[in-house]
Amino acid sequence: MNRGRPIQSKIRQNVIEILYFLKSAYGYDIYKKYIDIFPAVTMRSIYYHLKKGLALKEFKISKVKSEKGNYSWGSEAEKVYYKLDINARPQMDKRVKKYFEKKKF
Repeated sequence: MNRGRPIQSKIRQNVIEILYFLKSAYGYDIYKKYIDIFPAVTMRSIYYHLKKGLALKEFKISKVKSEKGNYSWGSEAEKVYYKLDINARPQMDKRVKKYFEKKKF
């Protein structure tokens, strides 16, 4: 019997589906799209799966941007943009496809 968490994750697979259509996006943007399409999930869970996906080579960092603004934590925010990597296997989920066809990104 294997110990620990299973490698596959429905949440991470859903993030792969979203990134397939977006090509590149930062964590909060992925989170907003996720909760529009799928049942509620925490933002912390999305960031956990992005980090886990980096380790499994399902995601890779495409760029890191610093944006100026008036945020509660200061005047600058760092946005890490993710895209699909070699181990990502999109399955073309119907809900995601329908969402992005409707939104016309």
